[in-house]
Amino acid sequence: MEWIRGDKIGHGSFVTVNLAIPRNKICSKLMAVKSGGATHSASLMNEKLILDELQECPHIISCFGDCFTFENGEKLYNVLLDYASGGSLGDKLKNSNDHRLSEIDVRRYTKSILKGLEFMHKKGYVHCDIKLDNILLDQHGFVKIADFGLAKKSEESSDGNPGCELRGTPMYMSPEMATGGEQEFPADIWALGCAMAEMVTGSSVWQCSDIARLLMKIGVGEERPEIPGNLSDEGKDFLEKCFVKDPSKRWTAEMLLNHPFVDQDYEDIVNNVTLYNKVDLSWNSPKCQFDFPDWVNEHSSSMACSNSFSPFSSSDLDTDCHGGSRGSSSNSAAKRLSKLVCDQMPDWSIEDDWITVR
Repeated sequence: MEWIRGDKIGHGSFVTVNLAIPRNKICSKLMAVKSGGATHSASLMNEKLILDELQECPHIISCFGDCFTFENGEKLYNVLLDYASGGSLGDKLKNSNDHRLSEIDVRRYTKSILKGLEFMHKKGYVHCDIKLDNILLDQHGFVKIADFGLAKKSEESSDGNPGCELRGTPMYMSPEMATGGEQEFPADIWALGCAMAEMVTGSSVWQCSDIARLLMKIGVGEERPEIPGNLSDEGKDFLEKCFVKDPSKRWTAEMLLNHPFVDQDYEDIVNNVTLYNKVDLSWNSPKCQFDFPDWVNEHSSSMACSNSFSPFSSSDLDTDCHGGSRGSSSNSAAKRLSKLVCDQMPDWSIEDDWITVR
């Protein structure tokens, strides 16, 4: 794919990130290009190879390919990525009121990150640097786990010798990583707990600026990050499962996805837009009188264009999803309610017309 480099939007120790626009005017999709000198591109090449294996997960940043370019007399290695215009969760936290996120947002973001972690762990990869700055949001608020520069194949899946190198950000490091350099799937879960607690409180779980002292604090003794007091009981219990010192007893991503804190039938709604697991408006298990299929208008599917959800069919709204007037409806809410009122007493002995809803 031919592309044009745009403005710089980020940088790391050996890489820069720029906007990228395809030269083909038919494709107007905005991308981000991660570039580094060809002589220092091993980490970036590794990231590209890993992303190629994780493309099927919507909670992980997409990769569109790679290439070499010569710019200003330097050979660069470039990786083209999906552009997350919503910035990072770290940015969102800094720009939010009181530098904290609501619990409903924390639940939703945590669940999406968990889905990404579950997928990559099943593929045999450890991210090694889960933190708010590496969790991106697209224009709709969808979570995208990014920055796989430190990611590695799990020793469990590669049958290699355990490594002893430090990977990741100290504030998010697990006890086993801080003391012995062991970084497997449980280390990502510990880091997720640190990120979740930070979303709730607006500050890091450890208040220590000296790296050596911090690593000793994390790895030695029984001290654990403090559980935020303003979190629900479900949230506190969730963090307890993340902050188990023994990695063999720490809950896995798959186990945590069944925890009450994130175990919901559908993703929460942000800005009145349904997220990945879209709600089925026909609801197999009705929750009120208006949910029964007989009362759903044949045009109810157009509700997906509406800016808000309602238990009524789309014909009950005054305007359609394009702003046009619908006019009066023979199937209005008032007329529906009138059908529920009559002078005749029900005969409860007749069971032929009963509908099982649970």
